[in-house]
Amino acid sequence: MKFFRFSFQFKKALMFFSEGVLIYLSVLAGVYLRLGDLEYDLLIPKAVVTMGVCLASLYYADLYDPKIIKNIRELLIRLLQALGVASILLAFIYYLYPPLLIGRGASLISACLVLILIVSWRLLYRLFLRSSGMTEHILIIGANPFAITLAEEIVENRGLGYKVVGLIDKNPGRQAGNPVKFPVIGDYNDIPSVVQNHQISQIIVSMDERRGRLPMEALLQCKMRGVQINEGVEFYERTTGKILIDKLRPSWLIFSSGFEHSRLAQLFKRLIDLFISVFSLVILFPLIMMIAVLIKLESRGPIFFKQERVGENGRVFVLYKFRSMQDDAEKETGPVWAEDMDDRMTRIGSFVRKTRIDEIPQLFNVLKGDMSIVGPRPERPFFVEQLAKKIPFYVKRHSVKPGVTGWAQVRYSYGASLEDAKEKLQYDLFYIKHMSFWLDMGVIADTFKVVLMGKGAR
Repeated sequence: MKFFRFSFQFKKALMFFSEGVLIYLSVLAGVYLRLGDLEYDLLIPKAVVTMGVCLASLYYADLYDPKIIKNIRELLIRLLQALGVASILLAFIYYLYPPLLIGRGASLISACLVLILIVSWRLLYRLFLRSSGMTEHILIIGANPFAITLAEEIVENRGLGYKVVGLIDKNPGRQAGNPVKFPVIGDYNDIPSVVQNHQISQIIVSMDERRGRLPMEALLQCKMRGVQINEGVEFYERTTGKILIDKLRPSWLIFSSGFEHSRLAQLFKRLIDLFISVFSLVILFPLIMMIAVLIKLESRGPIFFKQERVGENGRVFVLYKFRSMQDDAEKETGPVWAEDMDDRMTRIGSFVRKTRIDEIPQLFNVLKGDMSIVGPRPERPFFVEQLAKKIPFYVKRHSVKPGVTGWAQVRYSYGASLEDAKEKLQYDLFYIKHMSFWLDMGVIADTFKVVLMGKGAR
């Protein structure tokens, strides 16, 4: 299902909205059980506010990430944490606007109902997805490392509702990886019978070489029967949110959909950037002044750290950050990636790094037009020159403005090696391909989660 130009997991959305309804009904039930009727001032606004705060807390507690919520124990722990945070946030809202207060008795009953209903619904929902009618059976054509990578991604992302039946290869005696977990169950001639016997709904083609080897007749026969045929790289992109550059060909970039950046879209993105940066600088002005004073008091040197970075179309610009290291930290070592427990860092510098406060001055880069709020993170010219030689398609990330935050930043940890840079490039290419207002809003929402949880800071 396509939603706002990028792959959207319908089942996850169903979970999110259904739990919103359960929370809303829990508030109404709590009021009714406590007071005996629903004639209550501002009941609907109160229920809506409670629902919104609870859903946000569930989201930021990673309760919609199937990779994290793997058992009932993890579910209960994170659910209790999320409801605790929601209670604190609601108390703060009630303090600012007392008419929204529901009442302690009704709130306690509602919280208990939310806990019971969400756990019960999660268990029922899991059984519902695992039923034969909701699980899509997938057959992979090819028995190679890429096929195993695809199969493992499908197994890891259980919330997608996919099940790998097995692999098909020209040589049925060949086994790729674990023969029990992902067995080769036939050759090309067996494709139609396997599709019929196992109720296959999707076939993924992951062959290394297709010219003259693709089982066209068998795949065409399946296509005519309504089976969806997917190209392996595109399926991987849709499932993981990144583009696998090891399997990427220039022709795919040329003919693939996406990568469309109209002037109107660019203008709209620029207006959003200006609004967010100005608003943020006004709100954060007291914090900026306080951090500036602390930096100046702790160590000699400038408040702001200026560093050359590579921006859109390879243009070099000066990036601003709060100084977090000793002055002239790279005087002897030259350009190096930051490390955990870096002894060059000051005490206040360690704090602003961990909390990402050191990134705030980049809002001035946004105002100047060097950067956007969301985009690939800008890298230093020294590292760009090195990485461009070792990683294919690396310079393609410079086709858009770099960002204060980005898709790679919220999906992957801090990058401090060649392999990290390669992994983050795969996310950057996905962002460039699917760049849109709604994707930007999703990245901004996830950025708050990353900052609050302290993920990836170094």
